[in-house]
Amino acid sequence: MSSNTRTRRGLAALAALAAMTAGACGGVEVRDDSGDGGAATTDGPLELAVVPKAVGHEFWSTVQAGAECAAELDGDVTVNWDGVSAETDVEGQVNLIQNFVTQDVDGIIYAATDSAALAPATQQALDAGVPVAMIDSGTDPQPDEVPLYATDNRAGAAEAANLLAEALGEGDHQVALIEFQPGSQTNTERVEGFTDGLAQHANLTLVGQQPSHSDVNEARRVTEDLLIANPDLAGIFAANEPSVLGAVQAVEAAGRTGEVVIIGWDAAPDEIAGLRAGQISALVVQNPFRMGFFGVQNMVEHLREGTPMASADTGVTFVTPENIDTEEVKAVLEPSCDNPPVDQ
Repeated sequence: MSSNTRTRRGLAALAALAAMTAGACGGVEVRDDSGDGGAATTDGPLELAVVPKAVGHEFWSTVQAGAECAAELDGDVTVNWDGVSAETDVEGQVNLIQNFVTQDVDGIIYAATDSAALAPATQQALDAGVPVAMIDSGTDPQPDEVPLYATDNRAGAAEAANLLAEALGEGDHQVALIEFQPGSQTNTERVEGFTDGLAQHANLTLVGQQPSHSDVNEARRVTEDLLIANPDLAGIFAANEPSVLGAVQAVEAAGRTGEVVIIGWDAAPDEIAGLRAGQISALVVQNPFRMGFFGVQNMVEHLREGTPMASADTGVTFVTPENIDTEEVKAVLEPSCDNPPVDQ
């Protein structure tokens, strides 16, 4: 890390300490007017923290591949990839972000498990002079200087409702929603987008809505409960990878594969296999490689050149049995650093 970056961090830390001390004594608050979130530039090696919502899922592994690809292409950039084991471990993620601030990394790129709970951690990083970029999920509030590289979740989920209506056809149908992590910005946006989309289809009635907490076994259990409580259930929208896989297992165990239409989200190998096998009718596929790539690429440009970071829609692809083998879809499903599906 360059000496000018360390100096900036030191001044920011002293200012923050002065502010806390003044507040404790009832005096006038001292603010750090140099808190530019990393506008000072450096031409030395960079150390970035990249934190997913949780490790272990195919989606986040692809985010990691995109982040490491950008680091490789930019040169002299180290990616510290670390995350909690479950998206429900909000406190663990807060502690992880705080630890990276203490370690004095050059920048933090992360996906918030809880939009409200992580907002103070973002502000703590900014107050210490560590710039922050968000991927997939932001915070509430989100500072103006913190960009978000993510899918338009509302639009994608609204299209999921359209895909479900198209697959079910004419007539009245009961449908259900398997959401994942209440409190997560992406979960909220997908729930809102799907319900808005359903409002355009008077023949579809939402009869059940349950969270999976991003756990395959819990997704299977809540889907089994929905199938029992609603024997005429005709369609399911499962809003992330574990929710999809659990729903597929429950429908198959009930002997209703092909009878209950499933529209899923994400594109893990087991989801693609389910699409090919007819267990899933369509998938709303994000571009996690692009999220990781954009996060690192823009952070590096910000640190080295002082370029302001701006939010960007990382795109979505609707994958069906009819288009799954097209070159466009393959580029998203099988990203490579030799030919990354990003605008460079």
